[in-house]
Order: sequence, then C-alpha cells, then structure tokens
Amino acid sequence: MQLFSFLLLCLTLFACAFADDPSRLPTRCEVCKYLANELNERLTETNKKEVIDLGTHLDGAAVAKKRISYRSSEMRLIEVMEGVCEKILQYNVHAERKGSLRYAKGQSETMQTLHGLVNKGVKVDLGIPFELWDSPSVEVTNMKKYCDQMLEEHEEDIEEWYYNHFGTIPIEKYLCDDRVLTSEDKKSCLSETFVPGAEDEDEEDEMVKGDKGKPGRASKEDL
Repeated sequence: MQLFSFLLLCLTLFACAFADDPSRLPTRCEVCKYLANELNERLTETNKKEVIDLGTHLDGAAVAKKRISYRSSEMRLIEVMEGVCEKILQYNVHAERKGSLRYAKGQSETMQTLHGLVNKGVKVDLGIPFELWDSPSVEVTNMKKYCDQMLEEHEEDIEEWYYNHFGTIPIEKYLCDDRVLTSEDKKSCLSETFVPGAEDEDEEDEMVKGDKGKPGRASKEDL
C-alpha cells in the first residue's frame, strides 16, 4: 500500500512538473508585465550616484563640455535595455499558481519536492537528464522571444518614458496599460500579485464549497 501511494505521488509530481504545455503560450499581458518588471529590476541595479563627463579631445587635451547625472543618462538606459529579456530565462513555470503568477524566478514547489527526493537517494525518472531539469521550459523560452519582439516594437515608448516620465508614472502603467495592451487585450494580469499561501487557502475554500454542494444521505426520518 505504501509503495502504491509513493508511486501515485511520483506520477502526480511528474504531471505537475510538466504542466507547462507547449500549447499554453504567454499572453501579451503576461509578457509586458514581466518585461516591465525586469526593466524596474535593471533600473534598481543601475541606480548609481555618479556624474558623467561629456567632452571632446582637442590635440590630445580633454575639454569638458558637460557634466550629467548617470541616473538620467543615455548610458544608463542602454545598460538597462541591453539583455533585459535574457532575464526572462531565469523564470520557471510554477504550475501550482494561477494566471500570470505561474511565471516566477526560483524552483516551483513541485521541482523542489523532486529535488528533495533525489537528495534522499530516491530514483526519479522524468525522461530527461537530471542536468536539464532546471532548463528554461518551452513556455519560458516563448515568453523570452515575445519579450524581444515587444521590446523592439516599443523601444521608442520606453525611451519616452525614461526621459520624461520616469519617477512619475510606473512603467507598467505607461507601457502595458496605456500602450501595449489594447481594449481587446485582457489586462487583469497586471493586478495579480503573489501572496504566499493564498493558493492553499483557495483550494481549501473550493473543497468546502464542494462539500456543501454535495447532496447528503437521507435519514430514516426523511424516508
């Protein structure tokens, strides 16, 4: 019985681990949401209190023309946008989460469990080499591809935001809500935020609702 339960657990984990069906493509809302998220991350990483000297060289002598803050410089914008979509490949599919929250950095609960079994000496066969377990999934590589396309299509919008609206309008609103997503696109993913434990509570609520909806057995008095 214990062996059967263990095999059932492994099969369940296997199904969850590969729930990222190739036919499940990231939506435009999800792509834009995480592009904006990574732009914010890069801006935080490049938040340097430096001053850049812009000048020319005349007969070997440097002549300073202008001093500008790195925070508002073109150099920072280039650094922020360069390779920003490569960061998407750090995401994994968390099949236990709903909507856009299925994409997040770090191992999913399922993969953590599988790695834990391997660390305990349990042989787990997923049909692929162990070294490839944490490789980007089809969903994630598709999202990276769509991110590159979106970045190219809206490069001027991002530049406009950076030079004229950075610090006053969130990039998610300026880019995604106001420009990338049309009235026909679903924007609900922009308001989705991850709350630890929320999925477990939702599952418990669904179970309670299900129990309440089940017809009870008739008692002798009812017959």
